[in-house]
Amino acid sequence: MTDRISITGIRAIGYHGVYGHERRDGQEFVADVVLELSLRRAAASDDVADTVHYGEVAERVAAVLSGEPANLVETVAQRIADAVLGFARVDAVTVTVHKPQAPIAVPFGDVAITIRRSREDQE
Repeated sequence: MTDRISITGIRAIGYHGVYGHERRDGQEFVADVVLELSLRRAAASDDVADTVHYGEVAERVAAVLSGEPANLVETVAQRIADAVLGFARVDAVTVTVHKPQAPIAVPFGDVAITIRRSREDQE
């Protein structure tokens, strides 16, 4: 059985999109990540060294959101997955990237891309 750590609502201004005004003006992006890993050792030791520090994960996610521009939100989600899988204890991650101000001509609530990647995918 796999345990999970969820961090939702990580926000940062990014410059992702296919349109010039998106790259120029930027907009808020929001990410949710669900890390899959064993928390058994951390539960037994009560030591942060035996888990993944979720503050550090959130900082990496925000850095990707505000980092190098990409045309597609799908690319941003993949970059976040790669960054989170950089934590040795993480076996898999589900990433959802929200683009609530996407340039859509009709009223809408949110646009979100969700991907799941595992360490096995990297091999």
